[in-house]
Amino acid sequence: MPSPLYNSTPRRSKATMGGTRTQQKVVSAQTAKQQMLRLLVCSDAPEQALRYHGARCIAGVDEVGRGALFGPVVAAAVILPEDIAALAAGGLKDSKQMLREDRERMDAEIRAIALAVAVAEVDAETIDRINIYQASRLAMLMAVQKLAIAPDHLLIDAMRIDHPCAQTKLIYGDSLSLSIAAASVVAKVYRDALMRALDEQFPAYGLAAHKGYATPFHRKALAQHGPTPLHRRSFAPVAAVEGRDAAMELEFAEGDVLFDDALADDVPDNPTQEN
Repeated sequence: MPSPLYNSTPRRSKATMGGTRTQQKVVSAQTAKQQMLRLLVCSDAPEQALRYHGARCIAGVDEVGRGALFGPVVAAAVILPEDIAALAAGGLKDSKQMLREDRERMDAEIRAIALAVAVAEVDAETIDRINIYQASRLAMLMAVQKLAIAPDHLLIDAMRIDHPCAQTKLIYGDSLSLSIAAASVVAKVYRDALMRALDEQFPAYGLAAHKGYATPFHRKALAQHGPTPLHRRSFAPVAAVEGRDAAMELEFAEGDVLFDDALADDVPDNPTQEN
């Protein structure tokens, strides 16, 4: 009978164990972030605090598509009325944590109740020229400038823009502020619909499913067919396909950008599956 101290399981090498631990840390970090975001309460508390200090016309601002390899980055600006209990009760939250049908229903409700809504996009060519961070800020600025009503305060998800209006940069704003969450929903519904339309123009890339993000299917299609005119050539995965170094890398760590902009259930590997 073998000794109770004897373990018949083959020992893994330190290199293998180290690689496994690294992968586990990455997965654990992403899982922990998803769990943390789901625990945050999206409410009008930030808006109430600003109104206490005198703000009267608050615009929530957010962008989508920052981490995608294809297409524009899209931003929305939304001015909601003070009474937004119906949106809160309806389940308004960060668009990435909502199913497609819930986002589209909420988009219609937001547009019905909002005092002003505006959407703007910055194309891939401009992204390549000025970098994705600046392109995101530009899209946000353009959306604010298109509002039919001038806001007196901007609530922005994790950024500031070149606008004279008073601004509050709120980290994880789309999970904390109903105004920012509303902008997140409007921007995502708009961009997702655009990606489905462009999928008909470029059917080999599976855009309707992954919305231009760097899924394994998208990367494989890039390798097989090369980039389209709407791919972001300054992004490393696209530049690599063309056999050249990227003119620039993503402004943030890949995990941060892709994770923030597209959770795992939002970019399926199966191109026939759509969220």
